[in-house]
Amino acid sequence: MRFASLFTLIINLYVCGVYGVTWYFLEYNPSGSGQYFTEFSGTMEIPTLPQAGVYYLWPGLQPTDNSGVYQNVLDGRSGTWWLGSGWCCSNPSLAWGSGFNIDGGDTATFSNVKGTGNWTSTLTKGSTGDTVTDNFALTSKNFNQAIFAIELYDETWDFGSLTFTDVTIVATGSDSSTWCDTTPTNYNNAAEFTVSGATATVSGTTVTCHIDTVELIGPA
Repeated sequence: MRFASLFTLIINLYVCGVYGVTWYFLEYNPSGSGQYFTEFSGTMEIPTLPQAGVYYLWPGLQPTDNSGVYQNVLDGRSGTWWLGSGWCCSNPSLAWGSGFNIDGGDTATFSNVKGTGNWTSTLTKGSTGDTVTDNFALTSKNFNQAIFAIELYDETWDFGSLTFTDVTIVATGSDSSTWCDTTPTNYNNAAEFTVSGATATVSGTTVTCHIDTVELIGPA
């Protein structure tokens, strides 16, 4: 997230009466003019939840107008992780999608793909194969920020590393692929992280970036 988009999110959260936010996130941005993300998928390794608290761990996409975030959120408020997809928080106002409870040590795949009329999110629990799919009317948005985030409210990073594997990010509108090979932006240099196995393939003006592993290890 750029500063403006982070500021917008914080303002939204203050309106909702939520305070004490600590952010850690990595961000990829397209390098070509008119280049936007049309797919974001991968596998999230689920960490152990220490206790009930406002832990939000998520991959997500943010648009050029910084109006919100389209995300797959691992939510720790109940004391058991719940994973679900949705758009936060307005413009447009959309119902949150479906999801499922999931335990630490499990994995979940996430897939967010732009179609002709909607973006489609699919989540699959690794241990059972349970799958939920939701559609979101977000095709008018141009997404230019792909984010791996840890968002904490009056909590500390006490759950170990957050790891994503087999990540695919697709961008269209330009043949520029340097964004895939470039180290992602580390907000405020707040997190220790590693990225491995990033490779790009180009077909016309579609760039497919595959990343073997993105790991947010801990606070820097």
